Amino acid sequence: MTVLWTSSAIAKAVQGKASAEFEANGVAFDSREIGPGDLFFALKGEQSDGHLYVDNIYAAGGAGAIVSQPVDGPHILVSDTTKALNQLAIASRARSHAKIIGVTGSVGKTGTKEALFAALNRSSMGKAHRSVKSYNNHVGVPLSLSRMPAECQYGIFEMGMNHPGELAQLTRLVRPDVAIVTAIAPAHVGHFSGEEEIADAKAEIFQGLTKDGTAIIPFDSPHYARLRKAASRYTKNIVSFGFGEQADVRAMDVVPAQGGGSLVTAKLGDRSLCFTISEPGEHWVSNALAILAAVRAVDGDLASAGLALAELEGLDGRGKRHQINLKDGGSNIGQALLIDESYNANPVSMKATLSQLASESCSGKKMVLLGAMGELGDKAQVYHEALAADIIASGAQAIILVGDEMAYTSAQLAKMVSEKLDHTPEISHVAGSSEALAEVIGKISDGDILLIKGSNYLGLSKVVSALVSGEY
Repeated sequence: MTVLWTSSAIAKAVQGKASAEFEANGVAFDSREIGPGDLFFALKGEQSDGHLYVDNIYAAGGAGAIVSQPVDGPHILVSDTTKALNQLAIASRARSHAKIIGVTGSVGKTGTKEALFAALNRSSMGKAHRSVKSYNNHVGVPLSLSRMPAECQYGIFEMGMNHPGELAQLTRLVRPDVAIVTAIAPAHVGHFSGEEEIADAKAEIFQGLTKDGTAIIPFDSPHYARLRKAASRYTKNIVSFGFGEQADVRAMDVVPAQGGGSLVTAKLGDRSLCFTISEPGEHWVSNALAILAAVRAVDGDLASAGLALAELEGLDGRGKRHQINLKDGGSNIGQALLIDESYNANPVSMKATLSQLASESCSGKKMVLLGAMGELGDKAQVYHEALAADIIASGAQAIILVGDEMAYTSAQLAKMVSEKLDHTPEISHVAGSSEALAEVIGKISDGDILLIKGSNYLGLSKVVSALVSGEY
């Protein structure tokens, strides 16, 4: 395997001084993630200082460290470690001959990034690279770039933002050959005047496009014209995707696939492709169209992309499905399906997920454990009240709501129930994840489906972990 970085190459890139020669095959800024042969960036933040953990990284087999003060062990001395991380990212991008794809959007970023990686890694025989987890901010993006092997053929990078101007900085580091906007939704709307400003902030991704780069935008979005106008300032190559007849990459036919997911016939310019998506829901069909558009833009293998979509597994916190064993006093009392959407939530992703739940069938009842949606600002009440209709439409018979803002949803649900619905769901509202777990345990039974979704800060992933492990 080719060495990722030599100490001399690092020192040149970050304009630092190496204390000794070493080779690194990984890069990290969290000392807990350091493994043998890794390079450690001792970043200084408001709450922590990476220099305090340098001894730990050497004990774990770390190859060397980027530091702003001398330490005992192989290191490269710089004046500013955060600046050095960006410099190494720039050097990594400069040396690469890979086709680079940048992905942003209010919803679907991580799933789209992972599916693109699966498609391009398959066709390139393991020579694709992507940002891991949700490393999509001012630290995660340069870290992901720094980890990209020089011999890669494809690089896929997720980019996020919650304030204007943030994406512009990230995309100029990534310099994508292809830039995707998955969708626009009122995520982080508390930091913006409305969805139009969110669309403008997402459109900043086009500012980093390479010469003759391609912009991929959602045709069905109400902000399509706005996104297209923004993209046209930086490229003539604009590809739309969606369900509308005028979309460049469009779904002509979508039917349920055996065993879940969708069977899709898509038109890509002058050709058609029939493929299966393992993940259920119309939102995943939309993601798949964007993925195919990107694969085509980098001259990738569409057949491999189709196979990758058919084999794609749900991601933790983003749609992964678990058959969980239910117990009472140590005895098994059946099984239930848990749909884990615990990583995050906004009005659009809530609606899409609840819509999918409505189409699910089960021998028991449908349950939802829903956490409040964060960063909605003065629009929090409106969006949480509107969520009630989507919950009722899902057919949920047991509804557990978590977080302060869910008081609005609970009140609206009570009002709707009083207006004589066809069914009367059981509704409870609790403060946190511990109380939510207790509610689930008291209500769930054999054959049920349980959907768990909410903003990450509520910690609903702990409920998922407890139910999957059976440790409750």
